[in-house]
Amino acid sequence: MDNRMRELRSDKGWSQATLADLLDVSRQTVNALETGRYDPSLPLAFRIAALFGTRIEEVFFPGQP
Repeated sequence: MDNRMRELRSDKGWSQATLADLLDVSRQTVNALETGRYDPSLPLAFRIAALFGTRIEEVFFPGQP
């Protein structure tokens, strides 16, 4: 699954560690999400979208096959 997390995080001026603290996950989890190595659970996806003030569909979208 592709996502805009890195872009959204950068727009806020947050480090991966800051975003991890806000989401109550590890910095490694944020890195894995941003690089597409890990897909979030639905509750985590909702928390991410809420934190950025947007809808899940504006953060996460299907990747290229």
